[in-house]
Order: sequence, then C-alpha cells, then structure tokens
Amino acid sequence: MAGSGARTFTKHHGAGNDFLVLLDPPGRSPLSAREVAALCDRHHGVGADGVIRVSAGGPDADLAMDLRNADGTVAAMSGNGIRCLVQAAVDGAMAEPGTVTVHTLAGVRRVTYRALGPGEGHGRVAMGPVRLGPEETGLGVPGVVWAQHVDVGNPHLVLFGAVAGDDTVARHGAALERSVPGGTNVEFVWAGPGTELVLRVVERGVGETLACGTGACAVVAAAHAHGVVGTTARVRSPGGTLEVELEEDGEGGVTAVLAGPTVRVAEVVVDPAALAARAGGAVTEVAGRR
Repeated sequence: MAGSGARTFTKHHGAGNDFLVLLDPPGRSPLSAREVAALCDRHHGVGADGVIRVSAGGPDADLAMDLRNADGTVAAMSGNGIRCLVQAAVDGAMAEPGTVTVHTLAGVRRVTYRALGPGEGHGRVAMGPVRLGPEETGLGVPGVVWAQHVDVGNPHLVLFGAVAGDDTVARHGAALERSVPGGTNVEFVWAGPGTELVLRVVERGVGETLACGTGACAVVAAAHAHGVVGTTARVRSPGGTLEVELEEDGEGGVTAVLAGPTVRVAEVVVDPAALAARAGGAVTEVAGRR
C-alpha cells in the first residue's frame, strides 16, 4: 500500500516509445534525475523510455513539458512523448481535445489530438524546423550508402542503407551515439515498400527504443534531400508506424508534421518513500539530451 504523499503517474506509449506522465498543474512536484532513473528502470522500477511532468504553460502555451530521458537527463523534445503528454492532459482534464500548445525546451509546439476510444488516441504535432547538417563518411557501418547529421531541436545521425540487424545496431549504435560532443541519436534506416522507410533507433540517454518521433522526422528530411522519398512518408519502427509530412519554410529549409497513435497503458501509484529508497547514483543533468 502506498504511503502518504503518493504520486499517481499514467503510462502511455506512442508506437511503442513509452513514457510515465505526471500531471502537476501548479508545477510544484519536480522529479530529481535519480528519481527518474529509478522509475524508468525496467527491472527494479516501473519501466519507461522517459518521464514527463506536465504543468500549466503560462502566457505562451496551454501546457509545459518537463521531459527526462530514462537515465534522468533533461531532454528538449520528443515527438512521441508530446503526444502522450497531451493524451494524459486531456484524460486528466488539464486540456480539451483539439489543438493544444505545449511549451518545450525546443520551443512551443502545437498538437492536434483526438480520442479514438478507451485508452486510445491520435495526435498530429507541428514539430518545427528540421535542419540538415553535414554528411559523414568512413563510419565503418556495413551497407551504409550515406550518413547525415540532422537537427530537430535535438541532434540525430541518420545512416541510410542496408537492413540493420541486431549485430549492426549493437556494435555501432552506442559508439556512434558518443561520437560527437554531448552525444547524438542514431538512426539506422532503409527503404521499405512504396514510400515507407524502416527505422531502428538508438536514443542518447535511453538506448534502443521501439520508435522515435524526432528520429522519424530526421530520417524523412534526410531521405527527401537524397531523393529517396517525397515530402510525405511513413516510418515503420519495431513498435509501430508514424507519418511525417515536410513543408518548405521559405528559407531553403523544411518544417515537419508528425502524426501517430497514443495508447494509455496503466495508472501507476508511486510511494515516495519507496522511490527514494531506490533512487541511488548521481546522474548529471544535461539540457537537450533527447
């Protein structure tokens, strides 16, 4: 039985990318990096790719997102996470279905959300600019045709080529994640049927995840620049499929819209004393990690 001061989280996932969400309208219940890491531990905690704390947004947005990676580090943005946030906020009467604006460390993002049935919803997110960076060569990853850095409010390294199996992801994912200062998300992507791209992703501060919203935007933008897909594509990850639409920004770049499902999995009551007992080991807090 939970003790006094227990906090209630809801667990959600977007295409298998899962999050614990805490509704905190007054913004008075911060979580430490060690608490987040303990909650996200899949064997000794609840288990999640990250934790999101939702508070009132202030003058520029309806809501505000405090997003942490599984290791407790601060993250700027998550395309799947922000859809889960809005689903939790709508379920908890902090927001109404429709268009919801959310303040993130990457800027204010606009989410259009609709409920589909018990525990199920769908969201479209205006993700903002997607900026192509330099290409990379000589990475030593089998089958890679081209590799390119991409910024979606957080950093990505997109590797396009042959099907990436478990051995390729395990051997190269973590090393490439650490290959640039501060780390980067690493996407292994190859062509699927039609306009579909197939993706496996290693997220910094998390490891391999079943999907990545910003990663999906990164791979479509890079693939479009290399003539692989048009301005609209489906991205299939192990946890599900996301849809990305690119729009010209009038300055030679593109912005992205991400669409996909959200699923409410469970309600989790956390005893603060039990959490404190399990929250061990310091974690350095670094902004913009996801």
